[in-house]
Amino acid sequence: MPDTGEDRETVQKSIDSLAIAITIRSIPRILEPLLTTDLTIQQLKVLSVVVTAEDGATSGGLVDTFSVSMASMSKLVDRLVAAGLATRSLDPTDHRVRRIYATQLGRSVVRELMAARPELGGDVLSGLTVDELRALETGLRAISRELRGPRA
Repeated sequence: MPDTGEDRETVQKSIDSLAIAITIRSIPRILEPLLTTDLTIQQLKVLSVVVTAEDGATSGGLVDTFSVSMASMSKLVDRLVAAGLATRSLDPTDHRVRRIYATQLGRSVVRELMAARPELGGDVLSGLTVDELRALETGLRAISRELRGPRA
């Protein structure tokens, strides 16, 4: 069947509606770990940035990102380090700079709190048929491909 612009628009509208419905139904599952964590929202936000920084974050970079004072950021990072969620180490090329890295525990916390996809949990997927699972896998592979960025 040819891919018409009208068909694409209709399907995309349907996907948008389904995505909103799934998000709304997932809110209780997403909130549960957030409500039980001892981290403040600001600590969680900083830890999330540190987790995604490939070469580690710097205090100066975090200060710029969050528009807070160096003293405030230093205290916040101290708390993350004390909790075992982050570490500080000297930059290998500039020993004046200290880089902040997430520990395994820090990455695990962010994954559990921020990257959770309750709509793809085992309890939900177990109710799908094998054909539905295959179709979902195909769709998720396509989305992952597009999120990787422009193709060469």
